[in-house]
Amino acid sequence: MGGFFTRYGAALAGALLFCGFALASPVFLTAGNLAVVFKETAFLGILAIGFTLALVTAEIDLSVAEVASLAAVVTGALVHGGQAPWIAICAGLAVGTACGAANGIAVTVFRVPSLIATLGTAAIAKGLGFMLTAGVAFVGRWPTSFTGLARGSWLGLPNLVWWLAGVGLAAWVLVKWTRLGAHLVATGEADEAARLAGIRTLSMKRLALTLAGACAGLTAVLLASSLSSAAPGMANDHFLYAIAAVLLGMCMFEPGRPNIPGTLFAALTLKVLGNGLVLLGAEYYWQDIVLGAIILASVALSAAGMGRAPFVKKLNFRTGK
Repeated sequence: MGGFFTRYGAALAGALLFCGFALASPVFLTAGNLAVVFKETAFLGILAIGFTLALVTAEIDLSVAEVASLAAVVTGALVHGGQAPWIAICAGLAVGTACGAANGIAVTVFRVPSLIATLGTAAIAKGLGFMLTAGVAFVGRWPTSFTGLARGSWLGLPNLVWWLAGVGLAAWVLVKWTRLGAHLVATGEADEAARLAGIRTLSMKRLALTLAGACAGLTAVLLASSLSSAAPGMANDHFLYAIAAVLLGMCMFEPGRPNIPGTLFAALTLKVLGNGLVLLGAEYYWQDIVLGAIILASVALSAAGMGRAPFVKKLNFRTGK
């Protein structure tokens, strides 16, 4: 029984939270409100999946939010300037992927710890975003072929939900069911043993950080599409939530280890929590207070499992060999 609650206790708590808000607010279960919750979860979930993939290889990407903001600015600038939407979309994805690849090169070639490398990338991305916009957002009546990416629906579900499901499924299959995924996990849990076994651990770290950047780029494109605007720092509100989603996700399903299902369920739980607090009339600052408490509690609850997970011991200022 103890093992069951260790693995599923946090997920059950999230489900009870959902039920509690459903009983406390008559608006919570309305179609419109649930659509808002799932749409917000999509942005957070895709960004958090990128963070999770980097963490699987024992690397931390603190640049995901600023990279997403920069990619959104580039995407928005091109759409606003009259370029074809597919060009803008490709540019946004390319910016995110390139920033992730740059992080990977800094970590594996120049041996800069990922904590420092990604902080540097975040600062550069922030500066570039303000340089491209001069601090002014790109806003306009953009083509429906672009805004439909996020605002449309298919089979009765918002497109954002399908985007999240597709990215989540692809990431889960990659990590759990492919040889490449096994190499990513081995790199994170025991990089020296993995290297001696013939796994190209540095390549795995570069790949994981590049995928984190690609997820940031996709988040940026969807944000710009949904809001019909792009501005520096527009993804920053998702940064701490993304970290919290990954940490809380490590308390469920695979305690002590980053995992895609846990990240996705935690992202939904966090957005349900924020939405429910708003509906109950809580002041805005309570969301930040509760978010900080969740980050601390999730680390504390999974401390024993995290201590047994070898990859956690390498999350410091050293780089892997």
